[in-house]
Amino acid sequence: MNKEYFDVAVIGGGPAGLAAALSAKREGKTVILIEREKRLGGILKQCIHDGFGLIRFGEKMSGPEYAQHFIDELLSKDIEVALLTYATKIEKINDSINITLVSSKGMRYVSVKSLVLSTGCRERTAKQISVHGTRPAGVYTAGTAQYLTNIFGILPTKRCVILGSGDIGLIMARRLTLEGASVLGVYEAKKTPSGLSRNISQCLHDFNIPLYTGKTVTKVFGNLRLEGVEISDVDDNMNVIENTNEYISCDSLILSVGLIPENELAETLNIKLDIKTKGPIIDQNYMTSIDGVFVCGNALHVNDLVDYVSESGEEAGKSAANYRYENTHLVQIQSDNNFLYTVPQNIDLGSNHDKVVIFFRSKHELKKTLVSITVDGREIFKKKYKALRPPEMERIEIDFEKANITRESKIMMSIKEVT
Repeated sequence: MNKEYFDVAVIGGGPAGLAAALSAKREGKTVILIEREKRLGGILKQCIHDGFGLIRFGEKMSGPEYAQHFIDELLSKDIEVALLTYATKIEKINDSINITLVSSKGMRYVSVKSLVLSTGCRERTAKQISVHGTRPAGVYTAGTAQYLTNIFGILPTKRCVILGSGDIGLIMARRLTLEGASVLGVYEAKKTPSGLSRNISQCLHDFNIPLYTGKTVTKVFGNLRLEGVEISDVDDNMNVIENTNEYISCDSLILSVGLIPENELAETLNIKLDIKTKGPIIDQNYMTSIDGVFVCGNALHVNDLVDYVSESGEEAGKSAANYRYENTHLVQIQSDNNFLYTVPQNIDLGSNHDKVVIFFRSKHELKKTLVSITVDGREIFKKKYKALRPPEMERIEIDFEKANITRESKIMMSIKEVT
């Protein structure tokens, strides 16, 4: 078996993977970037709307424009890019990570010192949310509808219902309207919308597209093609309320019901996953529970801004490039019940922790809150917020170096409502 040797392998050529590969290369390492599609850029290739790059570049860009900044730099570096290539097997043997790659050119065997997983996320489907009825054509995820419209130039619907108020669904409500389709409404099972406030305003309100909360699709009708859907009210526990159903005639149902980090490869390595984020548990260096394996972007947790995806890729790539095996001791970052999740979940005392970036989401909509962090009861950070919403991820920076953390320390994050 002929093996090829690199310092760092990055799996996934979206915004996180591009940033990770470039970051590792800047550290002077040999890098291979593995991408299963024929073009780099990930989901950004089909996101032709603007709003990307405001934090990183200070200007509005489309998805392809944002990705091209990284692609141009990548192609100018000595980084091997393996397109249309699948990682079919990953094994950790002593201090090496062995990867089996398959492409139209055959099989390759790559051995690396460290690995970055930047595999992104996938959409929930109709099967995963248990919509009853037949299986007609015309039921799409929002991402599929976006791909058909923006890449193939095919309008997938003339008269549709959108289930779920996630950001891709909101953006597609506007996009389909601009292309001449009739969007009858966006239906959200929760009592509050799931998308960013700016998308609700710019994509729905500006185009007079109605948003209905506390309602869901309970059944689809049609044989060859979708003919209509049944909408029912749900209670606070997501249970369908009897005798509230109504029939809506439409030719398509577009699902925007959530994203899930894609971590099948992580699971083959028995990496520990967080039941809240559905992604790996990491420390402040983006290293998973397996030494030498790092994760970033939407494979870690679903971000709402691509700028943060790129940031995590850069940090993961740098950490992977500078990785060397050392005894670690992790101290868990605990949080109260007002948090939906926090990332990272641990602080590694054996490495630098003078600047730790923490991302979090609140579990519920809250107004006038105080977020605080304590170490053994000593407050080391606090910040007031006018409002917190689950769809809007928050980012804070903490200097833990001055906190005198020990192996027995208790790190606690809390959210309290204030007047």
